[in-house]
Amino acid sequence: IVAGRLLYYYFAIVSEVGFEWVGFLEVLLQSVMIAVALVVVAVPEGLPMSVTVSLALSMRRMLKENNLVRKLHACETMGAATVICTDKTGTLTQNKMEVMACFPAEGIDMDLLAEGIAVNSTATLTEDGHGTVQTLGNPTEGALLKWIGGQHYDYEAIRERVSTTEVIPFSTEIKRMETVTSTGTRFIKGAPEVVMNLSDDFGNTSQADIQQALQQYQAKGMRTLALACQKAGEGVTFQAVIAIADPVRPDVPEAIRICRESAHVRVIMVTGDNALTAREIARQAGLVHEGEPLLAMTGSEFEALTDAEAREMVGKADFKILSRARPHDKARLVGLLQERGEVVAVTGDGTNDAPALKKAQVGLSMGDGTARAKEASDITLIDNSFASINTAILWGRSLYQNIRRFIVFQMTINVAACLTVLYGAFMGLDSPLNVTQMLWVNLIMDTFAAMALASLPPSQRVMLDAPRPRTAFIISRPMRWTIVGMGLFFTALLLALLIVFERYDITSLTCLFHLNTCSTAQPGLTPYELSLFFTLFVMLQFWNLFNSRAFGTGRSAFHFKDCGGFVGIATLVVVGQVLIVTFGGRMFSVTPLSLTDWCIAISGTSLVLWVFEAFHFMHRLLHR
Repeated sequence: IVAGRLLYYYFAIVSEVGFEWVGFLEVLLQSVMIAVALVVVAVPEGLPMSVTVSLALSMRRMLKENNLVRKLHACETMGAATVICTDKTGTLTQNKMEVMACFPAEGIDMDLLAEGIAVNSTATLTEDGHGTVQTLGNPTEGALLKWIGGQHYDYEAIRERVSTTEVIPFSTEIKRMETVTSTGTRFIKGAPEVVMNLSDDFGNTSQADIQQALQQYQAKGMRTLALACQKAGEGVTFQAVIAIADPVRPDVPEAIRICRESAHVRVIMVTGDNALTAREIARQAGLVHEGEPLLAMTGSEFEALTDAEAREMVGKADFKILSRARPHDKARLVGLLQERGEVVAVTGDGTNDAPALKKAQVGLSMGDGTARAKEASDITLIDNSFASINTAILWGRSLYQNIRRFIVFQMTINVAACLTVLYGAFMGLDSPLNVTQMLWVNLIMDTFAAMALASLPPSQRVMLDAPRPRTAFIISRPMRWTIVGMGLFFTALLLALLIVFERYDITSLTCLFHLNTCSTAQPGLTPYELSLFFTLFVMLQFWNLFNSRAFGTGRSAFHFKDCGGFVGIATLVVVGQVLIVTFGGRMFSVTPLSLTDWCIAISGTSLVLWVFEAFHFMHRLLHR
């Protein structure tokens, strides 16, 4: 711009009247000011603000839908997730444990069994204000306490009567919990295979009968626990197998169907339960269908694989279940998926889940999870439901779309503004947009457009798309065509107006309809013509804001449901333009326009929107 205007000054002025320092410095100063203002307009410094505003608004709205976003970036990253490694208990199931069966049903020393359940536990029961019994602590242990309560045993009275001397807490490594009482009795509770291996005496029950009962319970999707005790100086006596049911959430099958079939996101269930229980819950949750290929592994089988073998295995689409998984199995699974280029989201509620939550691109903790799990996570699912994961995906993808719409809008203005000002610079014309006008355009382009497009509600349509590739450039081919096409169209239209304003004395936009009767203009643009040009430029961008809003949605630009914020900001732009042109005076180098010109300017520039609407209407008809 500076070079062009100085060259014009040299050839047009110096060659005629000679070199003048005052004139040269005046042209230089004006050129530098216009160049700086154009840089402000051309550089998309509003993009970081647009991203931040979009993230903040999404964060606030997601909270209303049971997604507490702890780290802003997770809003957008969740939209790119390609794999979800989900827990079973509490996420796919209701986490409402209830004892359904006990084997053997007869011949059990219930007094000793109840004593072991009461003392070999960290859970307690409490009643809320409505008389409903709630569990504080492990839900499985709470179910056992409720069960013995139904058998007329008071666990609190037992704990007061029996003191303990040693406790070995449950861990995923040993898969059992042990408590020793002051009388020397040792109570054991844990995975059936672990407790059976520790037992010396099975009483009147054979191990084959126990295994048969276990398979029946596990085939029904029940969680199974085994109990045993060891009195002082005696061997370990196997007591019973307890089957606990945890129903699948009613909304989970549909949520998983949407996630897998519509959103094209893989779902892998990672659970500490045994293989049979995991398969049945996966079937009930809709993760596995009849006749569908299924690759399932246990934690020990997964650990035995080399990294190369495991990396190949986790890449198979039919790998859906990892049962008897330990924390390091979960973290390893996440790492292997990431090595394959996947964007991984992980759910977890326990302290042991923290490594996997931290390692994943998006960690999803549960609302009733431990503080350590929540600290390691990016989003907390307040209602613990898998359906809330779909909500997070919806918001993430919609957020990305809003950012792309903002880029389309801003880059279109950049092309038009830069080419128009450059034309004036190299043709020796004063810039049709002065510094203050360009700053107002920049305010519309950055601040107002960022807030308007960031406030748009999520579109369910994005749930039909595949996750975007990690290496995908944010400006897609349709965006490039739109930016270049609309930018050049605006430029051609604006330059045509400049040429007309230069050649004719335009006192009203009605003159454009009968140019042959208009008088020839003096060199340069009148203040009224500059005000008309400024207004037409802004109104073109106003209507283009609606086009950008509808970009990539497949919907009409007049779809205003839940778009109150957008409509309010768009109205603010029009009102601001009217006030600036009417009262801006010398600050904006404008003069008030007549009501007729305002009507023509607003309605005439709306042709941009109608052409866009007609094009997309035909596109929808052709692709039905």
